[in-house]
Amino acid sequence: MNIYVGNLSQQTSEAKLRDLFATYGEVETVKIITDNITNISKGFGFVEMSNKQDGIKAIQELNESDVDSNSIVVNEARPKSAQPGAFKFNNKRY
Repeated sequence: MNIYVGNLSQQTSEAKLRDLFATYGEVETVKIITDNITNISKGFGFVEMSNKQDGIKAIQELNESDVDSNSIVVNEARPKSAQPGAFKFNNKRY
């Protein structure tokens, strides 16, 4: 189960998120999204858990909890949707 974690402090590390979610079950991957240029956290990330039931429990327990002085947002990740205007070219003739 892929879980979105938002409103993260810049001090929150992937290791800290892994430890936090590991209390609810097996964590497969943890990824905090960072700026490509500055490498500073954008304030959100994703945690993938092996078991869906463990993920649901983690979401219920951790949503709006305090981590590094921030009240985090935790919910099931949604698939990335297509960005409007991302495809500027088409095969139409004018």
